[in-house]
Amino acid sequence: MARAALPGRLTWQLARVVEVTAETARTRTIVLDAPEWAGHRAGQHVDIRLTAPDGYQAQRSYSIASAPEDGNLMLTVEEIDAGEVSPYLTEELRAGDELELRGPIGGWFVWDGSEGGPLLLFGGGSGVVPLRAMLRHRTATSNPTPARLVYSARSLEAVIYRQELQSPGPGVDVRLALTRSWPAEWAGHRGRIDDALLDSVTWPASETPAIYVCGPTGFVEAISREMVARGHAPGRVKTERFGPTSG
Repeated sequence: MARAALPGRLTWQLARVVEVTAETARTRTIVLDAPEWAGHRAGQHVDIRLTAPDGYQAQRSYSIASAPEDGNLMLTVEEIDAGEVSPYLTEELRAGDELELRGPIGGWFVWDGSEGGPLLLFGGGSGVVPLRAMLRHRTATSNPTPARLVYSARSLEAVIYRQELQSPGPGVDVRLALTRSWPAEWAGHRGRIDDALLDSVTWPASETPAIYVCGPTGFVEAISREMVARGHAPGRVKTERFGPTSG
């Protein structure tokens, strides 16, 4: 997931690309060896900066896909048409290359298992990236918190981490909502997340679930508004949104 990068006081550091793997036709996961990395919390992000031979620089922020316990830092990047950064990261980057990054950034949209209540995650498109880090963290720490991921994607082919999400592990329920196309035999949800799907996945407010919503602005606003309307305290609904960007 990409955001407009914000200035900060963190120090830029170099990380070496270990591997680049395809998640979908337009999305790649970049595995990085960052010797100076001090660690992160599930849900945080980093800034990436590219410098052209003529000195021109462009930077964007990307969610961290890896759990804090994973051996390497991982970013999952979706290519943006006419973007300045994402086409290079998804098409040109190779093992052995170096990237300039700083982070981790963000302290609100994080989950470490101490929040209480079940864990309810809503992801739209590449908004699933930090949610995957949370689920991986839950598994790595053997946290028994019941968890549910509701993931909206255009098609089955556009589902990021598709293979991993097919076997999410004990205590994790994954629901896919395919909005534009689906296989003829598709038994999952067809279309956008609606009241019927929300009725089937949302724990009652009395159980005080920790709710995280990440994706395009319209998606995030609609889901978070509906959660509050269903009686969930606004402070229990944490959001991370992104809009049009040059990537």
